[in-house]
Amino acid sequence: MSKEKGAWISLLFAGLLEIVWATTMKLSEGFTVLGPTLWTIVLLILSFGLLAKAFRTLPAGTGYAVFTGIGAVGTVIVGAFLFDEGLSRWKLILVTTLIIGIIGLKQVTGGEEA
Repeated sequence: MSKEKGAWISLLFAGLLEIVWATTMKLSEGFTVLGPTLWTIVLLILSFGLLAKAFRTLPAGTGYAVFTGIGAVGTVIVGAFLFDEGLSRWKLILVTTLIIGIIGLKQVTGGEEA
């Protein structure tokens, strides 16, 4: 596996963990519930560790934008289904725009930028 491919995989898992720690943070009710609070801290550390690993190879701006984009899209989806936050037509359009941006950043970021 190439170094760049490994960095993208680390970044993907970092973003997925961001979705989970954002969810456990919501469940912690402002860090007042111990279990979800501890999970949030552990998952946040793991997520940022993977992000830091990806930053060794990928440009920081691209990496961070993709990381937060994955987290934002996933958290909106989790919020809609787990916390009944709803998905309006505009929310779906904007989330789709984020997904297109994430894919676009992946496509235009090549080894020459790293």
